[in-house]
Amino acid sequence: MKIISFAVPCYNSEAYMRKCIDSLLVGGDDVEVVIVNDGSKDKTAEIADEYAARFPGIVKAVHQENGGHGEAVNAGLRHASGMYYKVVDSDDWLDEESLLRVIGTLKQFVADRKRVDLMICNYVYEHVTDGTHKAIRYTNVLPQDRIFGWSQVKRFRVDQNLLMHSLIYRTKVLRDCGFELPKHTFYVDNLFAYVPLPYVRSLYYMDVDLYRYYIGREDQSVNEQVMIGRIDQQIKVNKMMFDAYSLPEDVYNHRLAQYMFSYLAMICLVTSTMLIISGTEENKVKRKELWKYFKENDPKMYRRLRLGLRGIAGNPPGELGAKIFTRLYRVFRRIYKFN
Repeated sequence: MKIISFAVPCYNSEAYMRKCIDSLLVGGDDVEVVIVNDGSKDKTAEIADEYAARFPGIVKAVHQENGGHGEAVNAGLRHASGMYYKVVDSDDWLDEESLLRVIGTLKQFVADRKRVDLMICNYVYEHVTDGTHKAIRYTNVLPQDRIFGWSQVKRFRVDQNLLMHSLIYRTKVLRDCGFELPKHTFYVDNLFAYVPLPYVRSLYYMDVDLYRYYIGREDQSVNEQVMIGRIDQQIKVNKMMFDAYSLPEDVYNHRLAQYMFSYLAMICLVTSTMLIISGTEENKVKRKELWKYFKENDPKMYRRLRLGLRGIAGNPPGELGAKIFTRLYRVFRRIYKFN
């Protein structure tokens, strides 16, 4: 069995996928690279087949009709044979030295017969246009270089949420919880970093800057105007997160429930803020409908979400709250340049 399977969702990725794949091949025979060609119209399929031919036993090329990022992640999981599973988007890459350290640690877990359900590493915003970068680390939140449980986790800052970029799941955890992402939907990475967490019992954090997250393309899903244009999909994911669990009752650990609620509140605020920033009457109606949905489907969760994110602003924000949170959003975007 491979130590780790990397899923590389690709859609019209010919211009940058080689850099991503090459960074994963550093792991040699310990890794499996599942390139998922999600109905691309360029040379992505040819490049995937080329790598599969050059690296038999390491690279798999999976071709499917276009199903969106989530279905590509699902396909990668279906074809994965590794003990651990990580998604690496085709325009991102992994740091080679950090990857070798991570693989060495994962191999030691196997050799020592130690169960670790989730490994967490740092990720770095790589702003290719201006050559700057910003690392998101968890040294103040998580114990380092030892196995721990959720009870040992401290409070996350609002910029420290666990994202897809920072997570390496034990493959069996994802399969046992029946995890599956929706087709033709953007922003499903929020589901990937949220829904499986209650099935995770043991964690391990390495303070290495493993994942390099490319920021700079105008068509990226995190671009503000792109997010506004795809707001219906953001709303869909937001509702799916809300429906996944009634917090804290459905989660066995209080610290985990606190973290998940904070993350959910952040997503609700981001969705509401995008609807406000758009400035359209249609989106004002959508914002009201979203919060009506919350109220009707889980009144207790709705009341808790109304308190907002640690008191920064009301949720959903009114006129004053909207101005406050929009300004805070702009400040965070300027500091961390996450879109």
